[in-house]
Amino acid sequence: MTVKKFVAYYRVSTRKQGASGLGLEAQRAAVESYLNGGSWKIVAEFTEVESGRRSDRPALEEALAAARVHQGPLVVAKVDRLTRSVAFLSRLLEAGVDVRFADLPSIEGPTGRFMLQQMASVAELEAGLISSRTKAALAAAKARGTRLGGHRGIKLSKQSQAAGRAAQADRAKQRAIDLAPVLSKLRSEGITSASAMARVLTERGIPTARGGTKWTALQVLRVVARGT
Repeated sequence: MTVKKFVAYYRVSTRKQGASGLGLEAQRAAVESYLNGGSWKIVAEFTEVESGRRSDRPALEEALAAARVHQGPLVVAKVDRLTRSVAFLSRLLEAGVDVRFADLPSIEGPTGRFMLQQMASVAELEAGLISSRTKAALAAAKARGTRLGGHRGIKLSKQSQAAGRAAQADRAKQRAIDLAPVLSKLRSEGITSASAMARVLTERGIPTARGGTKWTALQVLRVVARGT
């Protein structure tokens, strides 16, 4: 049976709360209650001691990176523990991480993402305007007799192909950045060769860039090269 991996993110508003654990235990209980009943494992936990008005959250950035590394969802006890800012939620939608809220269990999968987009209304409006302009441009091009077909019904320009390659390179670079702390920790533990790192990454169940379950030394070397 496949064990679902989750990364947990908690936030307390004051350093006094962070030191005493006030509010933290309740958040952990909410997360465990949300995950109850399935085959799951929290692979990492991150606690932020911050003000909800600030958007520079180092622990959240680490949590998002860990979620991308393990290719698992980020689970938060309550929406207001993450943010009350619409703009911040918009940026979160672009982080490439599936976010779950224990107090809103219906926010999951395509329906959940739609609900998050409703909460982040500014981002939704912008996306809608871009979509409308794109459809209008395609309709105008078709009306002028421009052929829109090609491979699988889409004819990509050289600029579009270049943009696609650039986006793929950006994703590979971000993955390398996310994995850099993991590889650095392995080196500190005396695991320095690419083959040894590949074996440990495989044993820990960290997926490869394409979602594979087994790492090779060459893949590790590529990650190291991109992260430098």
